[in-house]
Amino acid sequence: MAQQAAGRPGSGRVAWVTGASRGVGRGIALALGHAGWTVYVTARSSAAGRTGHLPGTVEECADAVSASGGHGIAVVCDHRDDDAVAAVTDRIAATHDRLDLVVNNAWGGYERLNAGAWEEWNAPLWQQPIELFDAMFTGGVRAHYVALARCAPLLIATAGSAVVTISFTVTDTASHSFGAAYAAAKCADDRLAQAAAAQLRPHGVASIALHPGLVRTEGVMQFAEHLELDGSQSPEGVGRTIVALMRDPHLMDLTGQILEVADLAERYEVDVSR
Repeated sequence: MAQQAAGRPGSGRVAWVTGASRGVGRGIALALGHAGWTVYVTARSSAAGRTGHLPGTVEECADAVSASGGHGIAVVCDHRDDDAVAAVTDRIAATHDRLDLVVNNAWGGYERLNAGAWEEWNAPLWQQPIELFDAMFTGGVRAHYVALARCAPLLIATAGSAVVTISFTVTDTASHSFGAAYAAAKCADDRLAQAAAAQLRPHGVASIALHPGLVRTEGVMQFAEHLELDGSQSPEGVGRTIVALMRDPHLMDLTGQILEVADLAERYEVDVSR
C-alpha cells in the first residue's frame, strides 16, 4: 500500500469509515484518500468472503485509498460485535493516538433487498419480516451508537474532530415509500447525532447527521429500472462533500444539525454528480 502523501491537505489526519467495502462508505473513503488522509476501512466483506453477491471488500477499498494518495488500512469488522469495534478503536489509539473523523456508515437491513427482494422492500410493514427491523437497528443504529461510544474519548483528545452519521431524509409525506422500519431507523440515527452533539460540544467535537440523496451505489444500480436517476449523486461526490466539511473553519457552527449533501455541495461548490 502507498504511504500517506506528505504535504497534502489531509496529511496527518486520521479517519475511520464504517461499512466501507462498497457503496457510500467506499466513496467517502476514496475521497478522503484523495485528500491525503489515513483511512481505516471497516466492514464484514473481505478477501476471505463477501456478504452477498455485490462486489467490494475492505482490502480492495483500502488499496484504492492508498493508490489515490492516502493511506488505507483494512480491518475486517462485524459492527454488531462490540468487542470487534472496541478492537478497532484500540488499534487506532495505539497506532496514531488521534482520530479526526468517524463516519458512521455501516448499515444492516439491505441484505434481502440486495438479494432481489424489491417487492418485499416496498411492502407494508405487516408484510415485511420482523428481521428487517432488527437488522436495521442492530446493524445500523446500534452499530453507530457503539462505534461512537467506543471512540468518543479519542475524538475528544483530537482538536477539530467530528463524527458524521450517514442517514436519510424521511419526510412525513413520503415515509410510506421507505417502509416503517427504515423510517424509524433513519429518524433514530438523526436523534443520535443530535444527542451526541449536545454532549460532545463542550469538548470541541462536532456531530452531524448527513443526508445523501439517491446515490448510485452498487446496490441501487441493480434496481435502476425502477428509479429516476436524474440528479442522483455518486458515492465519491458524497465523500468530497465530507472532505470539504472537514476543511470548514466554522465546522462547530454546524454541530447538531441534520444536513443535506446537496445543500453542503452547493455551499462548498462540490460536484456530487460525478
